[in-house]
Amino acid sequence: MALKQHLTQRQDLRLSPQQIQLMKLLQIPAAELDQRIKQEIEENPALEQGDEQGEESLDQQEQDGDDEAFDFSDYFDDDTPDYKTHANNQSKDDEQRVVPLSGEQSFQDRLIEQLQLNDLTEDEAIIAEVIVGNLDESGYLNRTLEALVDDLAFHYNVIVDEFTIEGVLYQIQELDPAGVGARNLQECLVLQERRRQDGGETKKLALRILKEGFEYFTKKHYDKIMAKLKIDEDQLKEAMDEILKLNPKPGGSTKSNEKAVQQIIPDFILTENEGVLELTLNWRNTPDLKLSKEYEGLLRSYSEGAKTTKSDKQALSFVRHKLDSAKGFIDAIKQRQETLLFTMSAILDYQQAFFLTGDNAKLKPMILKDIAELVQMDISTISRVANSKFIQTNHGVYSLKHFFSESLSTDSGEEVSTREVKQILLDAVEKEDKRSPLPDEKLMEILNEKGYNIARRTIAKYREQLNIPVARLRKEL
Repeated sequence: MALKQHLTQRQDLRLSPQQIQLMKLLQIPAAELDQRIKQEIEENPALEQGDEQGEESLDQQEQDGDDEAFDFSDYFDDDTPDYKTHANNQSKDDEQRVVPLSGEQSFQDRLIEQLQLNDLTEDEAIIAEVIVGNLDESGYLNRTLEALVDDLAFHYNVIVDEFTIEGVLYQIQELDPAGVGARNLQECLVLQERRRQDGGETKKLALRILKEGFEYFTKKHYDKIMAKLKIDEDQLKEAMDEILKLNPKPGGSTKSNEKAVQQIIPDFILTENEGVLELTLNWRNTPDLKLSKEYEGLLRSYSEGAKTTKSDKQALSFVRHKLDSAKGFIDAIKQRQETLLFTMSAILDYQQAFFLTGDNAKLKPMILKDIAELVQMDISTISRVANSKFIQTNHGVYSLKHFFSESLSTDSGEEVSTREVKQILLDAVEKEDKRSPLPDEKLMEILNEKGYNIARRTIAKYREQLNIPVARLRKEL
């Protein structure tokens, strides 16, 4: 096949660096914007905190500062080519993700410390470390004893049988927190119940339920438990209250009290004044930005001076690049502010009935495309604005995603928000008799009676989205 040359012409859509920077800034919520600005200030010495000066040209601003106070010779080496001083295998647009190192002691470390108080042989100590190392984050041992026998033989040259490993495992199960080292949920709960103080007959009954009626317990078949153990409902209720005090994930119990409460910082603040809604951006913790006067003076100085040496040319390029980057960042922050306000204003107009009342039933069906058409922007831009953003209203703090929902037709042909349907479903579940929870079929009938055309499988989907268990698992005594 002969080779041929030909010319083709095509159009490609490529984002400029400024557009890419804006897209990244749009995704950042108010809680992270302050840190992003501080990071930019640290990386770019031409960017400073203070009143904005971005609207003035460099020629219009007065020179302030002595350019001799800054020596660029420290930044350049005429003898070494630039390409030898750095390597970069990533695109400028790649997000830099840093994994923080935690100095917190894990629950495995705490178990090893406790084991040091036990009188273990050298082989038993190795076995214990292997077992602890194989515990998952919930504190369970998911590896079989047979697999541990092979691990010890191949990796540690320790030849033991399953019986020996199980003996060490029993010692680990006596450590704190109670229930750690269990091989399944049933064993975990039994270990914890045995360690509980007092309890009397109720404790004994709870252990019997966990040992003899565990399958019925997990499926909430209370009638079968009472029949099997020959107990009445009051006895069962006391035993169930005892069991529900246990922790199904003992490995995470040490972290449960240490988790910091995540504080939501709203990106928008909506106030109502005599029926008039006023929307503002939350800039409380965001500093003002300006260009560095010192760098502007340096740019003018190097532009007007002789640029005969390589160092002078590099210095001029360095200063110009930093100033352009700083001005581009200031412009991107301004554009971010305008885009957020413009988009949120459109959402406010679209869902005005909800913002005035706070009633979820007033929410209109709304998708990203609806707002994109109103503001004449791309759907991806609207998605970035809505992602991880919150608005503070007189009725509470809401995620922007709360206002987006699909539509559903009623018997009268009216389009309603699926959010309204979910609220009715949630109310029905909250009011149900917990001794006999409503199955999906009954929930479907309730909604159909209210005029909502909805199938049982849709009920199941909405129930899962609302984190509502099936009827069997909602049953209570």
